[in-house]
Order: sequence, then C-alpha cells, then structure tokens
Amino acid sequence: MIEYLLQFNPITQALLATLFTWLVTAAGAALVFATKKVNAKVMDSMLGFAAGVMIAASFWSLLAPGIEMAEQLGNTPWLTAAVGFLGGGIFMRLIDMFLPHLHPGLALSQSEGIKTSWQRSTLLVLAITLHNIPEGMAVGVAFGAAGAGLPAATIGSAIALAVGIGLQNFPEGAAVSMPLRREGMGRWKSFLYGQSSGLVEPVAGVLGAYFVMQMQSILPYALCFAAGAMIFVVVEELIPESQQNEKNIDMVTMATMGGFTLMMILDVALG
Repeated sequence: MIEYLLQFNPITQALLATLFTWLVTAAGAALVFATKKVNAKVMDSMLGFAAGVMIAASFWSLLAPGIEMAEQLGNTPWLTAAVGFLGGGIFMRLIDMFLPHLHPGLALSQSEGIKTSWQRSTLLVLAITLHNIPEGMAVGVAFGAAGAGLPAATIGSAIALAVGIGLQNFPEGAAVSMPLRREGMGRWKSFLYGQSSGLVEPVAGVLGAYFVMQMQSILPYALCFAAGAMIFVVVEELIPESQQNEKNIDMVTMATMGGFTLMMILDVALG
C-alpha cells in the first residue's frame, strides 16, 4: 500500500485515503439492508471503540509528531502544541454552537445549534458530519506533513491514521442510518442519509493537505489543531453517547481501551 501511494502527490494521497474512510462510513450505513436494529450493547461498544481510536490517533499520529516537528523547525514545542490543540477545540466548539444538529437517540426538541425547522434526518446527518470534519482534516494534514519530508511525519503514520479513522467511521454511518430506518424510512433512503455524513471527509482531507503543503511553517500547528478538534469530538459527543446506558458502561470502557490499543499498534507498527 505504501509503495502504491508514494507514486501520488500528498493531496492525491489525502483524497484516496479519505475516500476510503468515506467508504467505511457507507459500509456502516449499509447495515440497514440487513436489520432494522443493532443491539444497544453492540452499538455502544462500537462508539466506545471509535472513541479509543480517536484518542490514540490524536496523540500518536498528530500531537506527538506536531511537537517533534515544532522542535525541528526551531519553534517552542509546548507553546506550539498548546496553541494548536486549544485552537482545534475552540474551532469545533464554535461549529457545535452554530451548526444545527441532533445527536442520535435524542428527541427533536433537544437539537443543538441555531434553531431551524429542518427535518430530524437532516439534523442527524449534520451531527455525524460534525464528527467527520476534524477526521478528514486530520488525515489530510498527516499526508501533507509526510509530503513535507520532515522526519517527524511519515507516510506509514498517515496510512495508520487513515485506517484507524476508517475503522471508527463504521459505527458513525450506522448511527445515522439505523435510527432513520427504525422510524420508518426506507432502506435506500436511510442508507443514503447515513453515507452522506462521510462525504465531508474527502473535502476536509484535500483542503487540509493543500494548506499545509502551501504553508509548511504551520504544519506543527495544523497537526496539533487536528488533535484538539478530534479530542473535542470524543469528549463532547462520542463518550457521552456511548455511555447513555449505565448497564453498558464497563463494556464500553473496555471497547474504548481496545480501540486505543489497536490504533496505538497501527501507528507504532506502520509509523
């Protein structure tokens, strides 16, 4: 896989990687063709697993390389990390405040962001789209950083990040399509809504790679920014959603640790 991707420029690499992550989102959404309902324990565990993957990816694939890269470029590593990380969290908070969206399992009256008359299905898609913005951006920035030729970032690490993001996208696709199917929407329409939440990833990935390739001096900040944005999503959304049922908390916790471990192995082995 590494040899195949090396023949392309970093922007194309980011596009191919984020198309893969979108396809995994579509695979998760395709569960509606097999069933109307996924066991609550399974869904909660998948969301916990996704949280673990994102936490590990935020450190090994983004924050740690960003700190090392800042040092190589003569910046103050801790300041670069702090500014980028908090910037990513603030960015996601602003989007969360203003973008209308509804988290799975909640009533329409509990939608967040600017109040609109949009349908429940649209608000559900936007909630998962909110997750996918930093994920696509992180993959794009990782490939852009690898393309810059600095030793802190490698193509293997970028691939590991894309694989990890892809794995945790599976439950996110199902988290949109399955509730819509249970509410009576047709299989194909539920699937189309579910997979559409992942379409933002190729866009965010290409933009992330493009900007860091044009302005390589911002690379350490961009990596830490993506890490902060992903941690915001984990803490604000994925973990609370996965632990709504108190009976499943222990299982979800172990699934989170499993996701973290798998992403750590992928990054260390490939990076």
